[in-house]
Amino acid sequence: MIDGKLLTLIKVAEEGSFSRAAKSLGLTQPAVSNHIKTLESELNCQLFIRNNNVAKLTDEGEIAVHYAKRMEALYARMDQKIADYQQNRFSLSIGITHTAQNSPIVEAIAKYAAEKGGVHINFVSGYIKELYEQLDEYVLDMAVVEGSNEDPSFNSVLLDTDTLLVAMSPRNHLASKATLTLDDLRKEKLILRSKGSATRSLFEASLESHESHIKEFDVLVESESLNVIKDLVMKDSGVSILPASSCVSEVKKGKLVLLPIIGLPMTRQVNIVVRKSFKRMDILDGIVSSYRKMMGGAI
Repeated sequence: MIDGKLLTLIKVAEEGSFSRAAKSLGLTQPAVSNHIKTLESELNCQLFIRNNNVAKLTDEGEIAVHYAKRMEALYARMDQKIADYQQNRFSLSIGITHTAQNSPIVEAIAKYAAEKGGVHINFVSGYIKELYEQLDEYVLDMAVVEGSNEDPSFNSVLLDTDTLLVAMSPRNHLASKATLTLDDLRKEKLILRSKGSATRSLFEASLESHESHIKEFDVLVESESLNVIKDLVMKDSGVSILPASSCVSEVKKGKLVLLPIIGLPMTRQVNIVVRKSFKRMDILDGIVSSYRKMMGGAI
């Protein structure tokens, strides 16, 4: 069980009040205050600013809560792993980017788990930076990320390569073309992934390498949700820059058209990343094999 003082810290942060946290935890308010006071002494910093009955985290408090929650998650993972071992099963927490949620890799992993038996999959979505942090903190067992792994503390296996293309409705006036130019794109309303996403970052970096900038384009909508973007594009509300792997189903059904931009190749790796201490290489190999079979052969 995680240290009771850390549970108190998390609860006070969630409730924003010492008294409400005490009630929720079944403790007295002096006991809650003592937990926080002891933590502040141990960490040599102030964790909360108290004003009447309101408790607001300091900057140091935000850091402490972040890691307290990570420790809480690790304890839960430890309990799960032990229970899995006792029941002869294996739980796998896999981080995926918002883009990967819509790619065949999710189906391939689920198919592998079903065929293997005794494997339980928990998908956790987030931005690449968040997934690497959760891998490092043992919250995740592996992560599917776009781009090459530059961190020597992790191992990675190349799963595939993916290309960003211009996605549009078949009704769009550009859909009959074979290729597009940047000038074509400047005349369209763009529906893009939010800033911070790997897709958006690669698009902007590619523009800058050709002495262009995102400010030259008419960005109508930005969204974290790939499904929202695809829905708007299919309704011909604008065009987008999307990974080809995330649009396979819509292209097959004739709901989307994907076109390249002349002189602006946007190709990236898709890797499965694990900690160097990861032991179940048989599972990693099985997932990669399942994906490659689904995609029609070795990559």
